Amino acid sequence: MLINSLYSEKEIIQMIEKETFLYNKDNISRTNRYFSYYKQHKNIVWSFLASMVSRNAGYNMCDLEGAVFPKLLKPNFRERLFLTYERANWLIFQDAFPQLLLYHYSTKINRPMFHLLKYFHVSSFMEREWNFYWTHRDDLRLMYALIINEQNVIQKPVMQHPIYKKRVFHSMLFSLQDWFHFSAVLFPTCSGQLFGASVNGFRSVDKRIDLGKRLADILFNPKNYPSIFEFAEKTKHTGSRGDYEQYLEKRPTTTTPYLRATFPVVKHHISEYRDWSKENKTKQKWFSRKINHRHPIRITKWYEKKQLEIHLAASVNDCINLMLHNKKQG
Repeated sequence: MLINSLYSEKEIIQMIEKETFLYNKDNISRTNRYFSYYKQHKNIVWSFLASMVSRNAGYNMCDLEGAVFPKLLKPNFRERLFLTYERANWLIFQDAFPQLLLYHYSTKINRPMFHLLKYFHVSSFMEREWNFYWTHRDDLRLMYALIINEQNVIQKPVMQHPIYKKRVFHSMLFSLQDWFHFSAVLFPTCSGQLFGASVNGFRSVDKRIDLGKRLADILFNPKNYPSIFEFAEKTKHTGSRGDYEQYLEKRPTTTTPYLRATFPVVKHHISEYRDWSKENKTKQKWFSRKINHRHPIRITKWYEKKQLEIHLAASVNDCINLMLHNKKQG
């Protein structure tokens, strides 16, 4: 079958595979490509959400080699955390970006091409959702479907992977971070305000989906969207928290390093493809449009407080290590 008398379906598949491989290099290339796609297809709002969440993954990676976390976490645990963030970031892009490109090509020929999703091992759930979207143009439902899909995509290969599960997600350090809400997904602005939500219960698919929906509600609120979009448009993504800390009124004296100057490019592979939607039932509540923000969404003060707490913890840990060292010397 010829597409627009220019490309066959086989050639379309090959072009999508090539572009996905090209931009799935690292967190920087993924983040930037999600955002450039959104500017091309403003109706596919998930791509902007994905770009902003991916920015945060970069911040979390670079934190591991910043001024604080090396004082709190051992090198082997920091390396495992980096690989966890990187693996999830890579898997989501590997699954989602072919979907975005197939929609792009479908708009070019004005005909749905979603029957080709199976060649990219995309779930049958998403094939149904894309076809539904093509007919009904429900932007919000499609965004929710993509949130649901991607969180299920990473559940077994990352969240339930024996190594990540035992050495990361069930570690005491991860549990403490989860319990005290030290991690947050941030949506910065050029005026120095931070919007977002703290992350806890990260091991739960339900809670990650709920978080994704809450983040989307914050991001696309008409009062917040223009200033967050301005930040994304004007601020180059480097992975360093300096990207947005430069705008804060109380700018920290220390920041995190640049991602590409800190971490190598990781080569990934998938040994087994599984369609999660054939193994697990889709929950109706995942599509619920009732959003419950249990905490304030403007979190600038919260962020400043948490940063002080983390720096204090690092200082205390330094003092303890120094005392132990002196004791051994004595």
